[in-house]
Amino acid sequence: MIESVKKRNKVKNMNEDFACRLVKLRKEAKINQKQLGQLIGVSDRAVSKWECGLSRPSLDACYALSRIFKVPLDELIANKPKGLEAEPRKKGGMASLKELYRVGPGPSSSHTIAPSRASKLFLEAHPDADAFKVILYGSLAKTGYGHGTESVVKEVFASKPLSLELDYLTVDIAHPNTMDMIAIKNGEEYDKWRVFSIGGGTIEIEGREEGADTPIYPHSTFDGISNYLKEKNMRLPDYVEEVEGADIWSFLESVWQTMKSSIDRGLSAEGALPGGLDVQRKAKTLYKRGHIDETAETRENRIVCAFAYAVSEENASGGVVVTAPTCGASGLLPAVLRYQQIKRGFTDSEICCALAVAGLFGNLIKTNASISGAECGCQAEIGSACSMAAAALAELFNMELEQIEYAAEVAMEHHLGLTCDPIRGLVQIPCIERNAVGAMRAIQAVNLANFLSDTRKISFDLVVQTMYETGRDMSKIYRETAEGGLAKLYQ
Repeated sequence: MIESVKKRNKVKNMNEDFACRLVKLRKEAKINQKQLGQLIGVSDRAVSKWECGLSRPSLDACYALSRIFKVPLDELIANKPKGLEAEPRKKGGMASLKELYRVGPGPSSSHTIAPSRASKLFLEAHPDADAFKVILYGSLAKTGYGHGTESVVKEVFASKPLSLELDYLTVDIAHPNTMDMIAIKNGEEYDKWRVFSIGGGTIEIEGREEGADTPIYPHSTFDGISNYLKEKNMRLPDYVEEVEGADIWSFLESVWQTMKSSIDRGLSAEGALPGGLDVQRKAKTLYKRGHIDETAETRENRIVCAFAYAVSEENASGGVVVTAPTCGASGLLPAVLRYQQIKRGFTDSEICCALAVAGLFGNLIKTNASISGAECGCQAEIGSACSMAAAALAELFNMELEQIEYAAEVAMEHHLGLTCDPIRGLVQIPCIERNAVGAMRAIQAVNLANFLSDTRKISFDLVVQTMYETGRDMSKIYRETAEGGLAKLYQ
């Protein structure tokens, strides 16, 4: 009874907050209730009820109000004033690279791998439950169908009755990829977990330790790592082994074999990708369509892009990939490394050292900012992957520490502000092409760092902080909601 009263009071307060905003916006626009109703296609009585806090408009009506008053949807329906959205989660130290590189099915690490992990944990923790209820919020609700979230959750709970709800309106959540899981027995709810899918398949459970990454690195900034390496006269791969132990190399060898397998499968596959957009696979065509007078530079671009397309198309079709750092950005790093291995004859052991360095930079971003498109836009996914690939390539070329840092910084800096606007919530347009473009940018960043690292002004730590603040300032419609950009305008 008490919980029911609390819930009703919360809904009442939300309605009253919305009513105040609506009255203010209407008066500023200098229109009356009847005129507003005509613009939306409802009666003036309905508008009056909204403004009295007696009811709230449908989602379609909210979209219409957003267009009429020229305010973002999240600002219109927010339960807090603009600039006062829920505080971001507190971040801990750096975890193992084994928590960054995850092997699993696409198309989205945050929308498929993480919800599946959380659901399995919850199911195992409640074997005596008669039924379950799952509520998806934010990006999980808005793009969950295209990303496959609903499917993986239903698959995990297939043995028990499941109620699955999509909550599009609640914004007072600590992460845009939030889900509630509720266990039911004898018709009563008896336990509840709030789970955050924070990117790359990683989850955090509010108030619990299950699923959380365990920090193992003594440093959590590149500046701290750099000072330590200079003091010890070490390179980055040595540092990774010192912290992780020698078994990290067998793990990274397995990661590399999975990456190469994803490329090979993607290069041989043909046909349309699932989802209804009729996007045709292009990797095989790119790989084979060389020109008789093709320059070395053009061939490099074509092959690197073919590798990136191959992995990204495998991901989009639900194939097995490695999060690097996410499924949506999984094509970039393997494309760059595979091309260089073929071209220059690098051994698998040398590639694993490069993967260790890439993982270290990915971990720094994940710890101090975000690798989640729903939290910080595509700059957090493709931008992070480009940084990782640039750092990996610089390590392969045995470049100095300052040059490696500069390559990673340049790669991130020129992705700042990149939005996440997947058409129909599918990880296809513009995601696949962005992997290819990002791979070429990573190579260019290394070339630039080879000449200009001694003149740089921006540190890697600074650009990571900048990316995070940029992402937090970005309108939510550009953060993996399929409500803005290409997702909104594509017909």
